[in-house]
Amino acid sequence: MNDERQIPYQRDQFYARDRRSVAAARRFARWSLTYWELADWERADDVSLCVSELATNALVHGAPPGRGFLLRVRYDGCVVRVEVHDSGGGEPYVSELPGDGEGGRGLFLVAALADKWGVGQRNPGKVVWCEFVHPAGVALS
Repeated sequence: MNDERQIPYQRDQFYARDRRSVAAARRFARWSLTYWELADWERADDVSLCVSELATNALVHGAPPGRGFLLRVRYDGCVVRVEVHDSGGGEPYVSELPGDGEGGRGLFLVAALADKWGVGQRNPGKVVWCEFVHPAGVALS
């Protein structure tokens, strides 16, 4: 890794309540991983998929009309952390058995792919996050 950069690295991007924002958020996360020289990391696809799922959940359940969501991607040399901040209410949860329909799989996938995930409060709304330990990493935050 380039020694001129300081750890931790963090990238934030706000997205409008628009279906195209999910793909844009996924590209932004990939760009961030590339910038941090993690594009070839075997878990980069897992990070991208989790960004898609969390962004989709924010658009469907957490971003009221006229609002959007913030994507934060952070790397501290040990852990890649993805956060999606929205202004909606509710407490996200993982369905024990996702249905055969289109819904119910997002957090199930996040829980299966990430090393750790959770929900934090903000005013208004919430932050849904997940973390991926990098091989050089020692411990989760």
